[in-house]
Amino acid sequence: MESFSLILAIVVVTALAFDFTNGFHDTANAMATTISTGALKPKVAVAMSAVLNLVGAFLSVEVANTISKGLVDENGIRPEVIFAALVGAILWNLLTWLVGLPSSSSHALMGGLIGATVASAGFGAVHGDVLVTKVLLPAVAAPVVAGLAAMLATRFSYGIGKNAEGEATRKGYRAGQIASAGLVSLAHGTNDAQKTMGIITLALIAGGSIAPGSNPPTWVILSAGLAIALGTYIGGWRIIRTMGKGLTELEPQQGFAAQTSAATAILASSHLGFSLSTTHVVSGSVMGAGLGRKGGVVRWSTATRMLVAWALTLPAAALVGALAETVTGLGDWGTALVAVFLVASSAAIWKMSRREVVDATNVNDTEEPAGVVTTAIAAVTPPPAGTVAEDLTATIPSPATPLAVPTVDPATPPAAAV
Repeated sequence: MESFSLILAIVVVTALAFDFTNGFHDTANAMATTISTGALKPKVAVAMSAVLNLVGAFLSVEVANTISKGLVDENGIRPEVIFAALVGAILWNLLTWLVGLPSSSSHALMGGLIGATVASAGFGAVHGDVLVTKVLLPAVAAPVVAGLAAMLATRFSYGIGKNAEGEATRKGYRAGQIASAGLVSLAHGTNDAQKTMGIITLALIAGGSIAPGSNPPTWVILSAGLAIALGTYIGGWRIIRTMGKGLTELEPQQGFAAQTSAATAILASSHLGFSLSTTHVVSGSVMGAGLGRKGGVVRWSTATRMLVAWALTLPAAALVGALAETVTGLGDWGTALVAVFLVASSAAIWKMSRREVVDATNVNDTEEPAGVVTTAIAAVTPPPAGTVAEDLTATIPSPATPLAVPTVDPATPPAAAV
């Protein structure tokens, strides 16, 4: 095994901690729709996802090589830089988990790495062409492509099943949804676990433990796979609630279409070495599936909050990474100070999360309130046939006792009657 210094050991442990947060932060990507439609019970879903994440970690190292060899210049990068990058990524993951926003762990890691590298070695140490072609462009294109594919797949699914018996169709799609969820979990392992492999490999190169250009050692692949699998099993229930119930209401046909489209996009990007955000892909697929069903509505208020979080991920993690690198540059006591800050901040976020606990028992209990656009669409949508009369009956009170009509004796003069 490679020789280790104390700082290198700290970096490896911190990287595995990030991998753990990546696991529970991104569980929703694979299992939110499966849980929300009832295809699998919550605990069974996250256990299956954890196992397949571990298996997926061994399928490829292309994305790991993009992180360790392509994004930043390996020469002159100290292990402290990697540590600072991980601090930015972990804190962003925890903050977005606390508020239930499915942001990108991948972009948090790369943002932290870019910020720490710039603070240490300047902008010239960042390979801009790799950043644009393998990070930024896929971040924009992937959710759009996956969303369009999911929308078309949803319409196709409803089209071919319109004459089928309803309950039998739902059962069939639930089974297909379980299979597609497994495929997303496998794809997540091939993509996201590799990012931690890449960051640990970069730290080993920076610390002089392995030669530049080396592939991740076997123990790095195994430890990264186990860390992300454990985080996945813990379950990021807050984000699962947002992804499964907050964006749109999904039926089994939509869940199957969304997950199949997402898995295809993620596996293709992993093969090409694109450091793709599985969160972006799955969110795009869920929105596309929501729009693909006739009468389906996407909650754009939730989607807008997600887009804002996506836009802030890279710069926010980069800023924290740069600040952390500035402090670690002061010496060993600076590195210790950053480590204490990371632990204290993580503990504070966890304590805040205990004020409103979201877990497997209540993940589907509360739905996201409808936004302005959803409310407006619902207001102008004609009610189903046969409901108008019922609604009028419910809103117009029935008359009380009939009014008595006075009778007038024809023999009585009008004046006397008055």
